[in-house]
Amino acid sequence: MDNIQANKMIAEVFNEIADGIKSGSFGKKVKIGLTILGSEHGIEEMVKAAEMAQKKFNDFDIVLIGPKNSSSINTVEANTPEEGHQIMVKLLESGEIQGCVTQHFDFPIGVSTVGKVVTPGRGKEMFIATTTGTSSTNRVAGMVINAISGIATAKANGIENPKVGILNLDGARKVERILNELKDNGYEFDYADSLRADGGAVMRGNDLLAGTPDVMVCDSLTGNLLIKIFSSFTTGGDYETAGAGYGPGIGENYNKLINIVSRASGAPLISEALRYCAVSAKNNVLKTAKIEFEKANKAGLKDIIAKNTIDKAPEQAEEVKIPPKKVVTADITGIDILELENACKTLWKSEIYSESGMGCTGPIVLVNTDDLNSARTILKNSGFLS
Repeated sequence: MDNIQANKMIAEVFNEIADGIKSGSFGKKVKIGLTILGSEHGIEEMVKAAEMAQKKFNDFDIVLIGPKNSSSINTVEANTPEEGHQIMVKLLESGEIQGCVTQHFDFPIGVSTVGKVVTPGRGKEMFIATTTGTSSTNRVAGMVINAISGIATAKANGIENPKVGILNLDGARKVERILNELKDNGYEFDYADSLRADGGAVMRGNDLLAGTPDVMVCDSLTGNLLIKIFSSFTTGGDYETAGAGYGPGIGENYNKLINIVSRASGAPLISEALRYCAVSAKNNVLKTAKIEFEKANKAGLKDIIAKNTIDKAPEQAEEVKIPPKKVVTADITGIDILELENACKTLWKSEIYSESGMGCTGPIVLVNTDDLNSARTILKNSGFLS
């Protein structure tokens, strides 16, 4: 090692010490709780997970919450899952622990969990936003909020500029339009590009397996299904081993770091979930989330969501005359499946013949090649395309 490298290493060490003294965290380890009641695999499996994490990682401490056991790890006694949750909340609120891993928790509306998996295609870590809880009772609004929660969680876990992908679900294109408007208004983030030849921010199943984005945006029910499949695809489903679980509950102003695992989660996964919680606590994921939501709100998040998800009063079905049929060989992508019929009717009103269809990337509107540019302009001006 030459003098330049040595001096650089010394400078980095002193910088870390200075940062630790400034933040008040120098020499301190975060403490992460683990409730050990409620697992389908028994208390022994939960204790085993804690002991695995203690041996594998040495940068955080663990506190068990549950019945007395044979482990040397500090245990706060609780004899029912309900009592365990009460103690967990008290320990979090008092600052005795900085985060906790548990099997179930009733998060309020507006809070949902960001899971972390290891994708089977490339062995890449990917955050799934989100996997439990409800960010919003509106699907599209919820997915937009999930994107911000996912970005915040990825940043707090060491990804400085996480790439975002939107899973190809009902509402995905509307989510993309809202996120594009946020970007235009100054909320900074980057999209991932699908590994498929036609690319784009809307991700296919191939991208799930490969882990194309750092953050995969979806609704919580879909995310819950995905996390179960990713975590137990090699074990038959009754014992989850891979990844780091369902993750921390993230919300705009939520102030408790609670990471969720399943009752079917096994010791290898729970060990990683403890580490995930510890890193999130050390890097203050809840503060990071607050900052991200402040940035998004400054860019008009709530107003943009409101105008794009407002429930319209029922209208009488309008009779629209279909123009004379033409050969349709040009396709227009990027329209949400829930808006496909209305998009076609909008073109018919402008005397452009169109048909709906389903391409390999999702819903499409088919028009004659000569009408393509006009059709795109009409659909964009009518709000069907971004």
